Amino acid sequence: MSGAALHHVTAISGPARRNLGFHTGVLGLRLVKKTVNFDDPGTYHLYYGDAAGRPGSVLTFFPWDHVAPGRVGVGETSQTAFRVPRGSIGWWTQRFVEAGVPHENPAVRFGETVLAFKDPDGLSLALVGVEGAEAEEAWDGGSVPAEHAIRGFHGVTLLLDKAAATAAVLTAVFGHREVGREENVVRYSAGDEGYGRFVDLREVGGFLRGRPGGGSVHHIAFRAADDAAQAEMARKLVEEHGLGVTEQKDRNYFRSVYFREPGGVLFEIATDEPGFAADEPAERLGEALKLPPFLEPLRPRIEQRLPALV
Repeated sequence: MSGAALHHVTAISGPARRNLGFHTGVLGLRLVKKTVNFDDPGTYHLYYGDAAGRPGSVLTFFPWDHVAPGRVGVGETSQTAFRVPRGSIGWWTQRFVEAGVPHENPAVRFGETVLAFKDPDGLSLALVGVEGAEAEEAWDGGSVPAEHAIRGFHGVTLLLDKAAATAAVLTAVFGHREVGREENVVRYSAGDEGYGRFVDLREVGGFLRGRPGGGSVHHIAFRAADDAAQAEMARKLVEEHGLGVTEQKDRNYFRSVYFREPGGVLFEIATDEPGFAADEPAERLGEALKLPPFLEPLRPRIEQRLPALV
């Protein structure tokens, strides 16, 4: 039985236009939804993913023009990794050189080649060369040829003071299992296939705590097939782990509950349904500014406040 893989990752960025240009223009992701932060409607919420914005492929951003830089530290996601075909790492390395993208030399982790890099706000990202990924569906309407295109998330790395209590949540609530260890990193997996199935816990006692800001991850979300599955996870968190969980929030494209896991990272549990085609056709994803019904009466004011993307 598979566990709860990643649904999406949400980060904080600087100017929206720069963010859009990098993630669609350099990384070749599809803008699958252009909306606003429901809790701060003067700010965009931009979603990037594969052709359909399938769970496990979506990196989202809250962009603020004058955001202060964040600091990666304990209690945060220190790296978000995408899957690409194993033979594409050289192509991507050359692309980053030509585009002036800060990156490291390819390295091997858990038997796979990893190309670490940063986006314009310093967000720590990586591409992982995965055997067989070339056979997976790829977005072919972007700036990257389909044979080299990103195939959703590989996983995330969490920086923690102590990892045991976080590991207990991953295994007992989300159905992950330990699949490997390298130095001070323990890898957990939600299953044997699919996007976003790995969570790496890096235990670094004594590190400074992270500081939210540009280039930092705000939260990571795990998948729930439906409301019932989400409610069962929430029950376990409260009754078996003593953690506080929010009420369910309707995010239009999924329904969410949030909690702080024991290491301090903000976790979300998001339903797979209804998906990004809930309010616009699949072939037109990301083209129009979409607002939830409760904000629609404020559309003229919201559109006036939002910066231009092109």
